[in-house]
Amino acid sequence: MPPSGIGDTSGPAPGDAPAVLQPLSNELIAAALRRRDHHFATDDDGDLYGQWEGNLIYFFRLGENRDLFQVRTMAATRFEIDDVPRLYAFCNAWNHDRLWPKAFVHVEDDGTARVCGEVAADLERGVTLGQLDQLIGCGIVTGCQLAAAAAELRP
Repeated sequence: MPPSGIGDTSGPAPGDAPAVLQPLSNELIAAALRRRDHHFATDDDGDLYGQWEGNLIYFFRLGENRDLFQVRTMAATRFEIDDVPRLYAFCNAWNHDRLWPKAFVHVEDDGTARVCGEVAADLERGVTLGQLDQLIGCGIVTGCQLAAAAAELRP
C-alpha cells in the first residue's frame, strides 16, 4: 500500500509562502518527500530512493549541471531473458497509450529482466516545492501502475 498522501494534488496550504523557483537539489527532493511523509534513503552515490508497493523508486539528478530530474521505477517483478521480446511489446504498447511513465526493459547482470519506468523533467530554470511535489507524485503513482501492469504478465 502506498504511503499516505500519494495521490494528494491539493497543492500548498493556505498561508504558505509564495512559490519561488529554487535550484534542484537533493535537499529539495528530500523536503518534497518528507512533505508527503514518504520514507526514503540515500545510496552510496548520494541518490535518494525508496520502496512503494515493493517497487524500487529512485529520484535522480542527471546532466552536466544535475538539473534534469528523473523519477525511475524498477518494477519488483523479474522475468527470464526469454521474456524480453514480450516485455518490449508490452512497453511499446504502454508508451503508445500513456504519457507517463516512459516504459523500458532493463536486463540485469544476472540475466533476469524487469520493466522500468521514468518520469523526467528539465529543471534548468528551477522548480518550486509544489512543482517538485507534483513530479514526485506523478512518478510514484504512474510507476506503481506500470509495475502492477507488468506483474500481470507473469504466468
